[in-house]
Amino acid sequence: MIVKRYIAVDIGASSGRLVHGFLNEGKLITEEIHRFENGFQKADNHDRWNIDELIREIFVGLEKAKEKGIDEAYLGIDTWAVDYVMIREDGEKVADPVSYRDKRTNNKIEELTSHLEKEYIYEKTGIQFLELNTLYQLYAEDRELLKIADKILFIPDYIGYVLTGEKTTEVTNASTTQMLNLSSALFDEELMDLVGVSKDVFAPFANPGKALGKVLDKWSDHYDLPAIEVISVASHDTASAVAGIPATSKDDWAYLSSGTWSLIGVESPVPVNTKAAYHHNFTNERGVYGTYRILKNIMGLWMVQEVRGAYLQDISFAEMARQADELDYFTSVVDVNDTRFTNPDDMIEEIQLACKETDQPVPETIGELTNCIYSSLAISYETELNNIEKITGKEIKHLHIVGGGSNLERLNEITAERTRTTVYAGPDESSAIGNLLVQMIAVEDIRDLQEGREILSRSFDIKEYKPKK
Repeated sequence: MIVKRYIAVDIGASSGRLVHGFLNEGKLITEEIHRFENGFQKADNHDRWNIDELIREIFVGLEKAKEKGIDEAYLGIDTWAVDYVMIREDGEKVADPVSYRDKRTNNKIEELTSHLEKEYIYEKTGIQFLELNTLYQLYAEDRELLKIADKILFIPDYIGYVLTGEKTTEVTNASTTQMLNLSSALFDEELMDLVGVSKDVFAPFANPGKALGKVLDKWSDHYDLPAIEVISVASHDTASAVAGIPATSKDDWAYLSSGTWSLIGVESPVPVNTKAAYHHNFTNERGVYGTYRILKNIMGLWMVQEVRGAYLQDISFAEMARQADELDYFTSVVDVNDTRFTNPDDMIEEIQLACKETDQPVPETIGELTNCIYSSLAISYETELNNIEKITGKEIKHLHIVGGGSNLERLNEITAERTRTTVYAGPDESSAIGNLLVQMIAVEDIRDLQEGREILSRSFDIKEYKPKK
């Protein structure tokens, strides 16, 4: 029997990877082929992504796949959400995309909602209010550049376009923008008018599982590539991460996708855009196969990454965690969702200032700073999980933690304690795994998502953390 090969391109805000996957005796076998760094740099007075370099790294990874004997494969692309590339009529990009952490959207929520009330926008979209949302990015966009743009493509859609020549707008990513109308599943014309953008500037919608086509022949002139057919997956990395959760029970579990961002929520067949959901600022993003991701965005391990970057000595994340664990937790905590932590000049100083302002012990050492962040995250997870139960009426007994943060054992332990749930940690590459599952379902290697999740439960070592009695 011919074994079908699949490659997931999974790019987050700090790193990207190409992961090869295939089925063998009822299990998913995965192998990382290529890993590379990602980050934004200042250019033209904005924080911008080097999108050309990311695409070059994808081709480098595909060449490595060919060297490993993978002569043909399917391929899916997932990345972070909300950011976009404007392209001219000739198909070339107008400029490198601006990062969602750029300060151009500061105070834009207040400006825009002076024209339309926040609760009215929430009723339309069901999306959490965050300054990084595409709605506010377009509101702040350079009008002259918008005039040049023939199409606007979100980051994974743009990468797919460069590879195949096909322009699409994948729905899980589009749903994060705070521009998609919950009822019509189309970009809301009133909101489009408000930001001065026509809905025609976006490409046609595509659902996860749509075949985009083969990689353009021209790329074989520059790279030694396998024969690749690109499939549209859940292109928002969190949507792929949720698809890649090895949950076999039906209704009593929640998820925490833990990485640069922490995203905690539940999978639902219907959106919940009630007044309570609005009050607690929960989001209703599209998931795979008609589902919704009712979740809350939390600042996440970005704070740890930035503390490490601001620290004057070279230190590993593992050593930071070890030093944090030598101390009592919950001595000093901060509001991890405060916008002051979105992109400060110095994360260490910002955390210290926040603790000083609230008359708490000021963390000085790298262990104290890391301990403060872990403590603050665990409390935030507890708060938001309680809010999820109130909003949805579900009783949450199990919490699946996936992504890189699933490897932080002590954070998993204190999360189990604070949330009073059984925590299941892993797999850590859930975005890539969910990406692979959608490809496999599209070509009928797997029947459906439930079968895929059962396969995952057999394929990976999942660690369990129970709250103490």
